[in-house]
Amino acid sequence: MKEGIRDTPLKVHKMLIEGYRKMSPQQKLQQVNELTKTVQQFACARIRTKYGELSESELRLRLASLWLDREVMTKVFHWDPQEKGY
Repeated sequence: MKEGIRDTPLKVHKMLIEGYRKMSPQQKLQQVNELTKTVQQFACARIRTKYGELSESELRLRLASLWLDREVMTKVFHWDPQEKGY
């Protein structure tokens, strides 16, 4: 890691790396899964703030449009993010 980029003290960074090394692959995948869910919850909160109360299906479409490109969204879900927003 480059010196100017680090926002975590070196001692804490080393502790994190050591903790990751001790984790099993399953534990690492579980951690990634939990972090992904957290990111999705924040994204849903942002969408609700912008668009108000939405049906579950519309919320999921808007959430998907943050990850998938326009071509996939329009072809698979018939949802154009440029037209309807994320």
